[in-house]
Amino acid sequence: MKDICCIGHITLDKIITPEEEFYQNGGTAYYFAYGMNHLPTNVSWQLVTSIAEKDIAVVDKMLEDGIDVLAYPSKDTVFFENKYGTNKNERTQRVLAKSDPFTIAQMEPLEARIFHLGSLLSDDFSNEVVEYLAGKGKVSIDVQGYLREVRGEQVWPVDWKDKKRVLACTDILKLNEYEMEVVTGEKDPRSVARIISSWGVREVVITFGSYGSLIYTNGRYYEIPAYPVRRNVDVTGCGDTFSTGYLYCRSQDMNCLEAGKFAAAMCSLKIEHNGPFDGSLEDILDIIK
Repeated sequence: MKDICCIGHITLDKIITPEEEFYQNGGTAYYFAYGMNHLPTNVSWQLVTSIAEKDIAVVDKMLEDGIDVLAYPSKDTVFFENKYGTNKNERTQRVLAKSDPFTIAQMEPLEARIFHLGSLLSDDFSNEVVEYLAGKGKVSIDVQGYLREVRGEQVWPVDWKDKKRVLACTDILKLNEYEMEVVTGEKDPRSVARIISSWGVREVVITFGSYGSLIYTNGRYYEIPAYPVRRNVDVTGCGDTFSTGYLYCRSQDMNCLEAGKFAAAMCSLKIEHNGPFDGSLEDILDIIK
């Protein structure tokens, strides 16, 4: 039995900024795995992904780095193009390839206290898959993929058709300031948190980029400021890094405020370079202090 099982597709990302263009692997699965791999082994965890045979080298590298990975075969690997303007909190996306959705049969061997679903596109996880996992442990969801519909190569923001069915069996939901309005139609974060909580979510985590985050659980709000960043290099994967730090702490029964601060510090360190978090526990604690 693992403490956390993160399930999601590894992507190939093309990053375009006003300063440069480059390629790197990404996706919740990738950022979560390498973020967790740099933290003390107080928490047992596993990564479950699916990937095309031609891209299996990224999984081989993870295994070499000591990451516990279960990789299912897929016809294609997700290929995102992320384009950023001068405001690094905003981006436009294209999807150049998609992976196969996850199935209940793939979930049957998994055993964990928390299942973190890193959805990238709206059909990654069927309602039945989420409900099946909720019968095995707590479910944590990053909402981003449920609100992305691919039309041609373009990614369009859409409402989440079956949100109430899925959220009724969701323990932790993470979303950002744009996603919260799509899901609820509300702009006030506290109203959003209450609405989502009324649908059955136990912990609502809303991130605001450089403006911090808000956590709502058991009728209480926790406001978490963002920590200063010395150099704003790459915000891709920042939300996934937040989830990594938050779940790392919550799986050890740390409270929401402690977990939120830890996650925010991880994000500040991650933003200062390309790729996933590669700092240490000492680095995180120094920022919190």
